Amino acid sequence: MSEENEYRIGARIDNLPKADDTFQKQDPFNKDWEELKNLSGLENNFKRRASRLAKADATPAYMNSANAISTGINGAASKEINPGLIYRNGYGLFDVITPPWNLYELANYYDTSFANHAAIDAKVENIVGLGYDFEVSARTMLKLESSSDAAATDRARKRIERAKIEVRDWLESLNSDDSFTASMEKVYTDLQATGNGYLEIGRTIRGDIGYVGHIPATTIRVRRLRDGFVQVIGNKVVYFRNFGATNANPLGTDARPNEIIHFKQYSPLNTFYGVPDIISAINSLYGDTLASQYNIDYFSNKAVPRYVVTLKGAKLSSEAEDKLFRFLQTGLKGQNHRTLYIPLPPDSDTNKVEFKMDPIEDGVQEGSFKEYRKQNRDDILVAHQVPLSKLGGGDSGSIAAALSQDRTFKEQVARPAQRQLEKHINKIIREKTDILEFKFNELTLTDEIAQSQILERYVKNQIMLPNEARVVLGMPQRPGGDEPLNLKPEQVADATSNRARDGERTNNNSDSPSTVSGRNPKGEGRKTP
Repeated sequence: MSEENEYRIGARIDNLPKADDTFQKQDPFNKDWEELKNLSGLENNFKRRASRLAKADATPAYMNSANAISTGINGAASKEINPGLIYRNGYGLFDVITPPWNLYELANYYDTSFANHAAIDAKVENIVGLGYDFEVSARTMLKLESSSDAAATDRARKRIERAKIEVRDWLESLNSDDSFTASMEKVYTDLQATGNGYLEIGRTIRGDIGYVGHIPATTIRVRRLRDGFVQVIGNKVVYFRNFGATNANPLGTDARPNEIIHFKQYSPLNTFYGVPDIISAINSLYGDTLASQYNIDYFSNKAVPRYVVTLKGAKLSSEAEDKLFRFLQTGLKGQNHRTLYIPLPPDSDTNKVEFKMDPIEDGVQEGSFKEYRKQNRDDILVAHQVPLSKLGGGDSGSIAAALSQDRTFKEQVARPAQRQLEKHINKIIREKTDILEFKFNELTLTDEIAQSQILERYVKNQIMLPNEARVVLGMPQRPGGDEPLNLKPEQVADATSNRARDGERTNNNSDSPSTVSGRNPKGEGRKTP
């Protein structure tokens, strides 16, 4: 067959429309004054000032005198639009700072990335989700220990136990919908997802704290002067003071605005907002999303790979070419079995008609991303400093390794974060009492048997008082429990021998939370010095 009778179908690729910036449109502050002036909650004087600002265009004479317009010779000048003259949105009018990252996009990562979601949930449950308790403040404890009146000390301890119950009841009564733990879980989820968490505090007419609750971080912006916060939802704008502040409301008509405690993940690049841990692994998050979407697109096409279609000895009409192209591009998606019929002319003595569909990719496509997605998951977990064992992964390693990772997670992540949160929450508690301090329950790495052995040794060796051990167990104190435990000589000898024997037996256990230098778990070989 001559080359003149050989024809090839001309494939074409449609131009994709420009991606719509959904997250940018979700930002309620990214609107002009014509939309913002209809929001409820704004003071009339503020509306008038903002309207004058929106209409006050700089005169050409002023712009020329300020050299704000690029000019040439003989009256020629730049006609470039100065965005400062026309672009005024809620960030400028409400005098708030633009976050370094789109908060709605960061919140979306929490919902769409399984590794990011799991890591954040693990941190939330192990840092604020284990409940809380109240401890006697250091000043109060010093007064109790320095008191020589045993009867007065017993009465004071009873009052402290009653105060713990009263403060807990008071704290839980400040929100009719959520417990305080649930509110803190929401705040800390926002903090880990967006880098910022906000706790709202409302006061009664007398000035006492009467409400404590979570407020969504995506809707809050920080004022430029750090004199408060602004929230915009729908057609309403609300101003919030800093906690404990008494300044006037600069935006609205509310003479007693609520207050906010701002929790944030520190970033040296921004002092107004926090930046979440996931940003350090943003490329891994993007890569995992694209790899997942690639597999979805591949299987949405019923695992049919891309083809090169060739036709020899005949020529298809433009309509037939279009039908063939549309069938391969979209007709196979969402269909288990489809049939394509192409009528071809019969072969002649001098010409033979050939129709070929050669796949470009005929291997298993998703397998090539298995290790890549696993590496992305590990990168995200490293950014959060969360071990895989906290997520219940199947390849999280042995129990001994998991316990070691949990210990590192508690010491380097959980406890430091709890101390920072407790510092802010104790500002609320101190308005009620100064004899108690708020404290989150810590992640427990030892079982009940090991914990009881530890407390027993502390009490017998007079490191702790019996009542102090009961506080650790969450039990009420008893009369006479403030005196050190004095053992008889034979009890001391028995305790010493039993302690040595128990310690040796414990340390020889494998995969035990109390093991210090015992043998390796089964399958990991001998332990060498």
